Amino acid sequence: MNKLLLILSLLLLPFITLAQKVDKKKEAQVLDEGYKLYQSEMASWHGTDLFLANHADLKEQAGGYFSYPHQDSVTCIFYSKGDVPSSLVSFTFSKELDLNSVKTRAVQRPFTEQENTLYQIRKKALDEINNDTLFQRFNNTSLNLVPLIEGNNKKVYVLTGPQVNGVVILGNDYLLTFDKNSNVSSKKKLHNNIIPIDFASSKTDEAVTMHSHLPSTGNYLTPTDVCTLLLYGQMSNWKQHYTISENLISIWDVDQRNAVVLTRKAWDKIRKHSAEAAANKN
Repeated sequence: MNKLLLILSLLLLPFITLAQKVDKKKEAQVLDEGYKLYQSEMASWHGTDLFLANHADLKEQAGGYFSYPHQDSVTCIFYSKGDVPSSLVSFTFSKELDLNSVKTRAVQRPFTEQENTLYQIRKKALDEINNDTLFQRFNNTSLNLVPLIEGNNKKVYVLTGPQVNGVVILGNDYLLTFDKNSNVSSKKKLHNNIIPIDFASSKTDEAVTMHSHLPSTGNYLTPTDVCTLLLYGQMSNWKQHYTISENLISIWDVDQRNAVVLTRKAWDKIRKHSAEAAANKN
């Protein structure tokens, strides 16, 4: 497998016409949405650290938090308890999430229109989670809600996060969509199972991990896959992560923070070619 990974980039060119069967528009949409989820989750991580370190006196007043990308920045907002919450403190980061350039606004204020909509769809998603057996909870994990608004599209992704160190969790993730009145219009499970991967036990310098998609999940990486790989990949010693589906192979490069997507036909050709090349050397 390691030999195959080393020569993979050299082998892509002869089979590029096969790889072009990949829907590049779909691939780009998934990656874009995954990066937005990542920005939101990373801003929440940083925002929580800053809130606890510098505004612990507001902890009893806080009813929760959420984060959202907006133009060239990402904001994490902690809001008050009550039926009509307001912002207690917010942290605004550059899209690169540079902690040195964070802007803090520690003045209680009403939500903006966008923030109110984000809060409302997050609240309704939480109600669904608490009242529908579709949503599963597992020991040593938490369900993290990430609201997103793109034009007229309103969504809440639900990811499962680990509560123990050294573990990455893929799967047990969900997507809820909302109508123009911010009512739930659909909800679905993205992966049919939960996939914990222990990265603390990987000792090699070029660890490779993988998970597979059933047809119900689809051929492409999910935005939640992209988000999770961005969040946890560089904490580990991973170099690549493979997502195997019925028709496609997605190869996530941890250092490049991007994916190469191949058809199964192209992948099989590459494997055959590499095996023949290895045999000829021996």
